[in-house]
Amino acid sequence: MKALDNPETKRFVLFLFNGGISLSVNLVSRFFLNMVMSFQAAVILAYLAGMAVAFTLFRLFVFEPSARSAHSQFTRFALVNLVAIVQVWAISVLLADYVFPRTGMSWHPHDVAHFIGALVPVFSSYLGHKHFSFSDAQQPARTDR
Repeated sequence: MKALDNPETKRFVLFLFNGGISLSVNLVSRFFLNMVMSFQAAVILAYLAGMAVAFTLFRLFVFEPSARSAHSQFTRFALVNLVAIVQVWAISVLLADYVFPRTGMSWHPHDVAHFIGALVPVFSSYLGHKHFSFSDAQQPARTDR
């Protein structure tokens, strides 16, 4: 495929693929957690499970090695995901508790709401992880001035 010759396109495709794996962990975890706790709490805990998987996969397969320590990368990763989890939780709860009941949508409302909510931060998370979580600690000085 010609499009995958572009390193940025290839990285984004790898991000989507590995993100899909972590999304699966997130959704399956929420399903089981929801059996023992509220939907709202299950969305948060499931997100954390998916986040742990995502960090590992992104660090190994998506982003280039960095001069930053794994601890520093994870701290930055968590900050980016703090923004994302707010989006996921708000969209999921808004759809499941308010929009779907008012529109009569009754086909797996929690599952559909959580899936839609989890997709919302894909692009902002990619940019955050690329430019913040997994970026090098120090960018080389520009010499073309």
